[in-house]
Amino acid sequence: MQIPDHESINETLQTAKKLLQQNNLEEAKDCLTQILESQPAHREALYYSAVAERQQKNVSAANEAIARLLKHHNDYGRGHQEQGHLLLSQDLAAEALTAYKRAVELNPALVSSWGAMVKLLDASGDRDAAIQAMQQAKALASLPQELLTASSLIHEDRLFLAEQLCRQYLRQDKKHPEGMRLLAEIGSKLQILDDAEFLLESCVEFHPSFHRARLEYVQVLHKRQKFQQALSQAQILYELAPENLAFEIALANEFQAVGEFDKALQSYDSALKKQPDLPSVLTAKGHALKTVGRTDEAIKTYQRAYESQSDYGDAFWSLANLKTYKFSEAEIDQMRAEESKAGVSITDRVHICFALGKALEDRSEFAESFKFYQLGNQLKQSQTRYDPARFEADFEQQKLLFTKEFFAARQDYGCTDKAPIFVVGLPRAGSTLIEQILASHSQIDGTMELANVIGLAHRLNGKKRRQEETPYPGILESLKPELFAEFGQSFIKDTEFHRQGGIHFVDKMPNNFRHIALIHLMLPNAKIIDARRHPMACCFSGFKQLFAEGQEFSYGLDSIGRYYRGYVDLMDHYQSVLPGRILKVQHEDVIADLEGQVRRMLDYLELPFEADCVEFHKTERAVRTPSSEQVRQPIYTTGMDQWRNFEEHLQPLVNALGDARNNY
Repeated sequence: MQIPDHESINETLQTAKKLLQQNNLEEAKDCLTQILESQPAHREALYYSAVAERQQKNVSAANEAIARLLKHHNDYGRGHQEQGHLLLSQDLAAEALTAYKRAVELNPALVSSWGAMVKLLDASGDRDAAIQAMQQAKALASLPQELLTASSLIHEDRLFLAEQLCRQYLRQDKKHPEGMRLLAEIGSKLQILDDAEFLLESCVEFHPSFHRARLEYVQVLHKRQKFQQALSQAQILYELAPENLAFEIALANEFQAVGEFDKALQSYDSALKKQPDLPSVLTAKGHALKTVGRTDEAIKTYQRAYESQSDYGDAFWSLANLKTYKFSEAEIDQMRAEESKAGVSITDRVHICFALGKALEDRSEFAESFKFYQLGNQLKQSQTRYDPARFEADFEQQKLLFTKEFFAARQDYGCTDKAPIFVVGLPRAGSTLIEQILASHSQIDGTMELANVIGLAHRLNGKKRRQEETPYPGILESLKPELFAEFGQSFIKDTEFHRQGGIHFVDKMPNNFRHIALIHLMLPNAKIIDARRHPMACCFSGFKQLFAEGQEFSYGLDSIGRYYRGYVDLMDHYQSVLPGRILKVQHEDVIADLEGQVRRMLDYLELPFEADCVEFHKTERAVRTPSSEQVRQPIYTTGMDQWRNFEEHLQPLVNALGDARNNY
């Protein structure tokens, strides 16, 4: 049987939808069956099958279609809405209400769910919630149809079509508040953060009482690491409505971002007085406590979070992510029970799986530990669109484009400032340790993983969407020379907030290795340290780490192995075309000869040796990465070969690494 291609499947789906609209249910079901024969988990085909069966009052068949849909797509809001409709048709009001609540949690633009909830909440006696649902339904119903549809598409991750609808509507009403906000939300999801920031800045200027837009403006400023501006906007919101819990939480988050941890903790505590058992706030408070080294208090706060919501996976993962916490038997039993429950969200399951993997690894139950690590990665991978081939093509393009001749022709480009020290590589390769060592030097400030270079790359790549220019990194070949000096100067200016007066500062964003050419062109005197670790140790450590965001390559043994192979090949290329420009620091060498490697790094940085760099664990500073607790201890070797406990499961990684397994 010939497998239909994407285009023919889409045509068949459109035919089925038209037949449903015409109430020609049997023919519609035939079309949907054709799709499901080739793609049994096709989301829309399963959804419309459930709709057709319900409309024909085939309750059993509708239930089966819904069960299949939610098994594969539990984060699909329309699926839970359809489940609500089906349960309501069977007079199962309480169950229907639960389904509708889950639907609007996943997709707040589902008018039908809000409308159904009004009646169900009113009938249950929850008048206040019914009024809120009615207000939400009315607000959505008042939107232009294009924007309502765009809002729903955003929550279904159909961003291209949502963007088209928003732009089309804004051509006729340029300052529509919700239109501007929705287009900014799309920009934020696509990582075109400068556009999102501009749209939201304009939106709150035109519509100063549009609090939702201002709150999202805070969030975009935070993503762009413009923390002082984000704090100023959060303070405006809080002053406008101090009783608003979301505004107070936003204020606490921004206090934490700017390093005012006492104020952050006060604001978190104030929010928790209003609503004591908010697991997300408890977890955020725990993060603040962890960052400043108050680990025992952080642990108690994380425990309060899972006590307030038994399946709140982030609380368990936050404990595991301390790297030093040992789970009790009761906690492991609770995690097992919650992970296997029906109805637990994918996000919570992912967090619990990674936490169970860590808990069982600590107990030397390696086979079961790997099972949960693998399940967590599979669930996480299902939520991403990572394409290894796209990154491999980018790496190859860089090798072809950025040659010795390319750089020789541009040797006078950029800003001459010598302050930045970039520590690049793969996550879990020892970059936090290097940063802590360097930040212990009197002339060097530690900062955090700064997003400025990646943000600039996204902005340059975004130019091709708007002006049909060459995409990044190819666009670097045609940009005017003076732009690179401007980029470098902007980087220095925009990162000033993170510095504490040192002559130099560290930017330890590991993924900056993908932007060596851009860094060299805009900051030719900046130092670059390539943090390396044994390939198997580095890759497996990344595989068992659940990252806050990004690092999609890490959620599969094959994909992380291919990424590592591409990384070392690309760095070898830059070592060749920019000799002496990059210092490679091997993690195992730092462990074996700390003082020798400290002297080597400081020689490269042209700085005098200071003993405090060897006593790095005594340096008091906020550390915001998963290694925060580890770098507060002296050098230890216990984690060096942990991957060997899982060696029998790692053949896909070995295969993917190929010759790169020996390149470190």
